[in-house]
Amino acid sequence: MPIKKDEELSPELYRVAREQGTEAPFTGQYWNNHEPGTYRCAVCGTELFSADHQVRLRHWLAELRPGPASAVKYVEDKSLGTSRTEVVCAKCGAHLGHVFDDGPKETTGKRYCMNSVCLRLEKPSENKKSAA
Repeated sequence: MPIKKDEELSPELYRVAREQGTEAPFTGQYWNNHEPGTYRCAVCGTELFSADHQVRLRHWLAELRPGPASAVKYVEDKSLGTSRTEVVCAKCGAHLGHVFDDGPKETTGKRYCMNSVCLRLEKPSENKKSAA
């Protein structure tokens, strides 16, 4: 999938991915998703995370395991007067959300707060079709 041009993005995807916006809690299409598959970048289609390892912590995806090592980049974000770690797509630079160190200790201890609008879930059956 080629990188979408900014004018091809929905207003909400543009606001979040390009202007570092955020979705309101409990509103994203994947906030309560439990299906396996692969989360891809909604802007460029890059494989970002495996949904097979997701754990819920309130309304956030608390445990995600990044796909290929170079799929996401972590950037220091001091925009709210505090230091946070922003997660961006390494290929197109889309803002995906933030990662925090207060997740479940029995796993990685990371809490990924990803914006659903910036993700596209490719289910296992879709993955097999696209490989054919």
